[in-house]
Amino acid sequence: MGVSTRSKKPRRPNYREPNETETPWIRDPHGQKYELRRLFAEALGTFLLVLSGVGAAMVDVKRHGDVPFDVQMIVPGLAIMFVIYTIGGVSGAHVNPVTTFSYALRRNFPWRRVPGYLFAQSVGAISAVELLRALLGHVDELGVSLPGHGVSGLTAFYVELLLTFGLITVTLATASGTNNVGPNAAIARGGYIVVAGLWAGPISDASMNPVRSFAPALASNQWSHVWIYLLGPLAGGALAFGVAWILRGPPTLAANEASQGEPTAQ
Repeated sequence: MGVSTRSKKPRRPNYREPNETETPWIRDPHGQKYELRRLFAEALGTFLLVLSGVGAAMVDVKRHGDVPFDVQMIVPGLAIMFVIYTIGGVSGAHVNPVTTFSYALRRNFPWRRVPGYLFAQSVGAISAVELLRALLGHVDELGVSLPGHGVSGLTAFYVELLLTFGLITVTLATASGTNNVGPNAAIARGGYIVVAGLWAGPISDASMNPVRSFAPALASNQWSHVWIYLLGPLAGGALAFGVAWILRGPPTLAANEASQGEPTAQ
């Protein structure tokens, strides 16, 4: 009996066979047939995050103060923890355009996949706000992000820049090399969001996420302060990218896996 001379089908770059606890799509980040699954995860994660954060503010108004301000600041931090544990192994749990943007700048995440992630995040955020409108009515301008009373737009801009700089610095640091803390990066990111909200929420609303602020602005047609919550976080993410290069140098394989859905890295 002759031996077959047929060559094996070549594998895609960066692909390796999954072990018994993994699925093939996790180990094939360039496989486009799994991209819809990743995009669904991003939309779902962003939906849950915005539903929790915006919902807390709207319920407080609807129920005349039943959700205190400090609780409203804690809710998004807890939500991001749950979301990361749930979908981190599928999509990397960016659920924030600035996270996607920063990973791409660091070359941890392919630029060609950025538009899809941004679209999915936007769909998730808008869907959450529209559902809240249907359930609670048009209260609290649907949770639109605004500077605090007596706070100028420029001050709020710089606060959003600084807050997002810290968030992305934590995100990139906990997904890199020896600092990679695996799934417990959820605790680091969630904890930072809680701390940022508690001290800076009264100043800028501590959004740190463009789609979290864009979706309520779109639904309520309130655009006067949107520039703060789009430009501030993006500038903060770009600054965090520069600091990441100073602290850690070139991107690492661990960070690549965390940004694209490796379950032991995110």
